[in-house]
Amino acid sequence: MKKEVTNKVKRIDTEVDRSRMRRKDTDTLKVKENVFDEPTLKTLYTLSNKGIVQAIGGSISTGKEANVFLAEGEEEKDIAIKIYRISSSTFNSMEDYILGDPRFRNVRHSKRDIIFAWTKKEQRNLIRAKEAGIRVPEPIVAERNILVMEFMGEDERPYPQLKDIRLDKETARPVYDTIINYLDLLYNEANLVHGDLSEYNILIIPDTKEPIIIDMGQSVTKEHPRSRDFMIRDIENIVRYFKKYGINEDPHEIYSAIRDKEEKTEIKDS
Repeated sequence: MKKEVTNKVKRIDTEVDRSRMRRKDTDTLKVKENVFDEPTLKTLYTLSNKGIVQAIGGSISTGKEANVFLAEGEEEKDIAIKIYRISSSTFNSMEDYILGDPRFRNVRHSKRDIIFAWTKKEQRNLIRAKEAGIRVPEPIVAERNILVMEFMGEDERPYPQLKDIRLDKETARPVYDTIINYLDLLYNEANLVHGDLSEYNILIIPDTKEPIIIDMGQSVTKEHPRSRDFMIRDIENIVRYFKKYGINEDPHEIYSAIRDKEEKTEIKDS
């Protein structure tokens, strides 16, 4: 089975490499060793047979726990595949978010089961964020340690991270206001706190300067015992980044304003 699965993935991988992308052999080997273990290959094979994944391209990004790849989906549409590494990941960066999250209450404490639950959680978080009116990648399917979602970019190139975009002061203010509004919507409409928001996981559409929030695997509900700490840290990260554009606001005042909206809604509904 392994040979069959490996050949299948290699075939679609090679096809997309030949037609659209070039990669260094050493880089490809390193990626395959760390990411494409046998269970992951089997899952990709299943997604390929279902027609969800037609071809796999090059790496878009490498994070602490996951790699994201450009891929080809149905009707040759570009999609993104996020693969959480089972063999080489650790729980060090996950533990603070898992402990106290009721969605992990009945999950067995093996690395594999926690990663599977984490992947499903990111899918649900993205759905809730999108329904609240926040610009995020639309999830397509979550299968074991693989999340397939909308590709945020153009011409096979992902949109740049906020950290790599130079804004003028006139543009910086509306971008900042949109991000703070997204935090508000996330909290009051989606009942979520991002938990790790910074200039590294916000993409910017170059033409419109519209921000896109990504990496929501660690997002927690407001009931999480550390949700307040995570929320304030998210706001502090955004305020810190935009200070260079002359925007100076108090993170605690922003948090209080967002919380006030929640309290007013509760009074109205009671």
